[in-house]
This record gives sequence, structure tokens and C-alpha cells, in this order.
Amino acid sequence: MKSKIKNSKSISIMFPLYKDKRTVKSMILKSLKILKKTKKKFEIVIVDDGCPENSGKIAQKLSKNNPKIRVYFHKKNLGYGAAIKTGLKKCRYECIYVVDGDCEFGVADNDLPRAIKAFSKSDLVITYRYKKKYKTTRIVISWIYNAILRILFKTRFKDISSGARLVSKKIAKKITLTSNSPFIGAELSIKSKYAGYQVSEIGIHNYPSTFRAGSSVSMKNIILTIRDMIFLFIRLNLKKIF
Repeated sequence: MKSKIKNSKSISIMFPLYKDKRTVKSMILKSLKILKKTKKKFEIVIVDDGCPENSGKIAQKLSKNNPKIRVYFHKKNLGYGAAIKTGLKKCRYECIYVVDGDCEFGVADNDLPRAIKAFSKSDLVITYRYKKKYKTTRIVISWIYNAILRILFKTRFKDISSGARLVSKKIAKKITLTSNSPFIGAELSIKSKYAGYQVSEIGIHNYPSTFRAGSSVSMKNIILTIRDMIFLFIRLNLKKIF
């Protein structure tokens, strides 16, 4: 399914919040700054995934003076993937930039304009980190995770676990996502590729947060991610058989 060259006139930035109290304000202000430079119609959609320290209330306070900022709340913590699914449903514009709320990715740099340029010829733009600035353990886990996904799903993505990607509203509407875990990013990429959508990759900078208390590399999230990965592998292979 070849994507037509498109020039999206509007963009949504969407990010989930969980224990991001110390970064949420900075993330919103950086997003507003770069979005204004794009000269496109825009909105910022934020999903508070049952944050125990009320990160969403900080965002909600900022939204009172800016109608372009919209904040949604989960009554309890449903998981990173669940927050992403809620956000994708709430975004109104064709071009949706999904990014984590801990300021790890350079929203205020040239990465977003470059992603938008790549999006003009794609339905989904996946990002890969130029240099992963993490502890050795996390880098090894990420490498193993990406290697397993390449083997299981026959993909060639460089960094499917990156927390920043640009997706079309068309894909968000047509592809059913089931993961509530951090596997959601991989699920979106794999299903888009299998469905024949045009998927491209660009390199971006990352700035690992020193504030975030939650992590996708927790034992709980690793177990849930493995579970969702196995379920997707089984479902896709059952479709081939039947």
C-alpha cells in the first residue's frame, strides 16, 4: 500500500503521563514552542494514566489558559499502552506525534520537523535513537528485544522500542491495538507493516530523564511486554494458517 505524498496542515502531539510530575510542564512548553514554528494547526493531547502524584493536574492547570492543550485522565493506572490507545482516539488531526512525557526525546530540536518531512511520504514514521544514553543493562535489554522482534516478525526496524513515532490518524482508526504494556509501540509498527502501510525510519536525539520514577524496563513491564509479544505472534501466525 503505497502512501501518497501529503502535506498535512495539522498535527497533534500526544504523550502519556505516569510519574512525570517534574517534567510535564517543561514537556508542554517545549512542545508549544516547536509546534508554533511548524506553522500548522496543532493540539497537545495528554493522558494521565492514574498518576499517584497528579502529573495530569499540572497539565490541566496549563490547559485552562490554552485551549490547544487537552488533558484526559484514567481513574487508575491501566498501563502505558492503554494511555497511548486513549490518546490516539482523542487526537483530532491527521498527523499524530506520539512521544513519552519524560522529556527523553528532543521535541524542541529539529527532530519533529524532520519527522514531519518523512511523514509526507509515509503513514508511520518510526524513530531510532542515534546513541542510546543509558546504563549498559538497559542497552543490552533493548538490543535483545529488538533482535527477538526482527526474528519473530521478520522486520528490519532499527529501534522498534523507541518512545517517539509519528502516525497517521488513518492508521490509528483502522488498526486495532490490544496491548496495554510498552509493547504497544512494536504492535503498532508491526501491524502497520503487515497491513501494507508505508513505514519509514529516521534517527533522533534522546536525553534520558533523571527524574522519572516509572520505567518501561521494570520487571512487571518486561513480563507484560513478553506476554503481549507472544500473543501477537500467535494471532498473526493463526491468520496465516486459517
